[in-house]
Parts: sequence; C-alpha cells; structure tokens
Amino acid sequence: MSIRILWADDEIDRLKPHIMFLENKGFEMIPVTNGEDAITLVEKEAFDLVFLDEQMPGMDGLTTLGKIKKINQQIPVVMITKSEEEFIMEDAIGFKIADYLIKPVNPNQILLTIKRILDQKRLTNEKSAQNYLQSFQSISAQIQSRPDWSEWISIYSALTNWELELEKGDEGLLQVLYDQIQQANTEFGKFIDSEYQYWLTKEADERPLLSVDIVKEYIHPHIGGDYDSNFLFLIDCMRYDQWLVFERLLREFYHIDTDFYYSILPTATPYSRNAIFAGLYPADIEKHYPQFWKNAEGDESSLNQDEPDLLREQLRRLGHGFEPRYEKVLHKEEGKKIADRIMNYVQNPVNAFVFNFVDTLVHYRSDSDVLKEIAPDVPAFRSLARTWFQHSNLLQILKDLSTKNVRIVITTDHGSVRSLRDTKVLGDRNTSTSLRYKFGRHLKADKNAAIIVDNPADYRLPRINSSTNYIIAKEDYYFVYPTNYHRFQNKYRDTFQHGGASMEEMILPVSVLTPK
Repeated sequence: MSIRILWADDEIDRLKPHIMFLENKGFEMIPVTNGEDAITLVEKEAFDLVFLDEQMPGMDGLTTLGKIKKINQQIPVVMITKSEEEFIMEDAIGFKIADYLIKPVNPNQILLTIKRILDQKRLTNEKSAQNYLQSFQSISAQIQSRPDWSEWISIYSALTNWELELEKGDEGLLQVLYDQIQQANTEFGKFIDSEYQYWLTKEADERPLLSVDIVKEYIHPHIGGDYDSNFLFLIDCMRYDQWLVFERLLREFYHIDTDFYYSILPTATPYSRNAIFAGLYPADIEKHYPQFWKNAEGDESSLNQDEPDLLREQLRRLGHGFEPRYEKVLHKEEGKKIADRIMNYVQNPVNAFVFNFVDTLVHYRSDSDVLKEIAPDVPAFRSLARTWFQHSNLLQILKDLSTKNVRIVITTDHGSVRSLRDTKVLGDRNTSTSLRYKFGRHLKADKNAAIIVDNPADYRLPRINSSTNYIIAKEDYYFVYPTNYHRFQNKYRDTFQHGGASMEEMILPVSVLTPK
C-alpha cells in the first residue's frame, strides 16, 4: 500500500516539480489549495502525512492545523512557512507538529523529512508490536490462572488498550490479539457461568460493583457535597474501547477518573438499564414496582418508559426527597434543545441523561449493508462512534458544563460484541426475539455456547410463568432457530449484538469527570 500525503498550499501549482518528484518515489500525493479542502479530506480519508502551508488566504495554516488535530490527533503534520517569527513556531509546536520547514524547500529536503517522520512511525509500531509480544505470554497465563473478577477487569483493560495501540500496525499481529481476546472470552464465559449467581446473593463489598450499585455508589454520596450539581450521562451500548476514544476529546476540559463495573445479565437495555435507575434487580423491580415492569410475555418494547420514576424512587429510598431531572435523547433535535438550555440544569441536585446513538448505530449496522461497508470491523466501528461523539451535542454539552462547578459521571448500561458464530436454539413461537439472549418456555441451547437459566430466580430475573427459562449467549455466539437456519445464519453473522456474557458487554467503564 502506497503512502498517502496531503499537501495544502495556495501556490500548489508552483510545487508541481516537488509533487512529481515524490510521486516518482512511490508516494501518493493529494494536493489542495486551501485549508477548508484539507480539513474536508482529513474528515473523510486516511493520510499518513500532511504538509501544510502556514500563510494561506482564508483559513490560515495554524487554524487548519488546529482543526486537523481535533479530527485526528495522531496524523503527523509538517508546517511550511516563509516566516521565521518565533511566535508562529511556538504556536505550531503547541499543536504538536511533526516538523517545521522554512521556504524555499527543495525536493530532497522534503523527502528526508518524510522518511524521518514515517520511519519514526514505523519504529513506534515495531516497538508496540515487540511490547505486545512480550506481554502475550503473561496475559495468556493470567487468563488460564482462574482469575477473579478484579483480575478479569485487568485482563480486559490490557487487551483493549493493546487493541487501540496496535490497530494501525501489522494486521497479522492484530489477528493474534483478536485470537487472544477470543481465548479470554471463552474463559470469561465459564467464569461468569460459575460465579455470577454467587454475586447476586452478596452485598457490594463482597462482589464487584453491578448495575444496581451505580447511583448508590457514584451519585448518592455526593448530593449536597462540594459540587453544585451531579450529572449522570448514560451512553447506551458503549464499549470500553469506544469510551477511550471519547475520553481523549475530553481531557482538555476535565480531570477523568475511570473505574469499572459489571453489567447484570442479560446485558440488554430492559434489564441492565432499569437496574441502574432502580437500584434493583429485575425480579425486585417486578415485585416492588409492578407498575413499572409492564412485561407482557415476549414484549419488551415498553420496559424502559419508567426510568424517571425508577430513579426518583431509588433516590427516595436513599433519603432524598427532591425530583431528579431526566432526559432521554433519541434524536439530534432533542440533543440540540438540551444543549441550548444545559445551564438551566446546573441548579438541580441530580440530572440524568440517556444518549441512545451508539445503540442505534449498533442496530442500524445489523440491517444496513452501507454501514457494514463503512464499518467492516471493530476499529472501523470504533472510528464511526468517535466521529459521532466528536460532532455530537453531547460533546458540546460536556464542554459547556466544564465551566461550572459540577460533578459528572459517564457510563453505559451494557456494551456489544461482534457476533461471528451461530448456535442453534430450540423454542416455541412465543420466544423473545433477541439474538444474544432469549426467554420463553423450555428453551434449549448448546451449553458450551450459552448459559442456561432454568430457574430465573437464581439470576434475579422475572418468571413470566412456571415454564419460563432464559438462555444467555457466551463468547461471540448468536442464536439461530433450525427453521430457515442458513438464511438467518448469514443475515446476522458479523453484526454487533448485546445481551450476552462477554467481556465487551459486561465489563463497563464508569468515569468521574471534574472540571479543570
């Protein structure tokens, strides 16, 4: 694959000899005459290097540089200018440019700059690869050592960080990492199958934090404390790797402290998100607040309509009598309205917001060939989520709140996993339709691919009738019925799903943000 170089200069025609020289050396050169076009291309395409003229009419080089770095902090940029004034150099260095050249430049000077920068990138990738290979054995040994819940968090965190570090490196090494993640998920599924029921019988200090603990642990103790207001932002279906790329855009504004918790099972919105807002397991919600658990058999469409009431009741049980503010954002217009009046929320002790875009993206990708082509794998899907966040009302809201004395908690209700393997399920026509978990009458599935919940009470889940049971997929499996088997096998292979027991779905970030 050729190296792609973007060159922005308002006198680009005068640089044709330089461009032809570099093309003859095997580089793919993309010339533009202004900063606006450069930014548009960086948003849409991948480049290995950018040459940027500092003195361009309209949007000058420094402004263009700043916008490019907001789009992609990792892309190396070489600033080229006629000026030798110190403040220009300092501003450019402040944006972490890769190099700084004074006009006139000759082709060999440009070639040497390219080689130095890209060799440095190659050496960095090689060093990352070497470090991962050194870690490979220790991670594998840890996976096989019967880790406890806290060690599983360490394993998942390490694998996720390696995934981000290696994503633009050697594809063969990245496949080794993905194989190790699959190995980890195989053991993780066995771990959850054996330990999860035990957690549900214990208090928070004897088990990992679960969905039911989030408000009690991260919001309740800080009400009436040092901050004027507490904000809870729940990004539906956000994985840890996605949070890491979102976090990079927030470090300029906040001190960020990230911890982890485990989602309850099934890792699906009706169960895990209701548990967060209620502070109760699903069976307990059904028992104590039957009006908020409108669960007709096989119908889950209305199970999250009462989250504001569940949150109010949880805060009441914790000793708070005020009315919390709650907003669910399904569409951009709703987010825009909240962004416009976000300062009105600062006077309220507790504000909760649910942003559904990542979950919507997961579902749309399953049904859209276009999205599958745009985001064919985990890194591309992560990049797509980052693009949303970068241009979202949520990011603008968080930037605005960074000027106030507020405490912000950002988390999610569950993650998602790229489902690549099918497994057959037997059930009747009234069985629920989800692909990573199901409930119905006398459901059967392969025990190697699924957790079989014959007694829902053991998992603190509602029992619709005496013959109800649940099945929960492990690893990257998804359920397919024998009828029309090959049709649905092909339809849902390589889709992102949730509801099951994988690290990506269960081990979730919960981050506390305080303004700098």
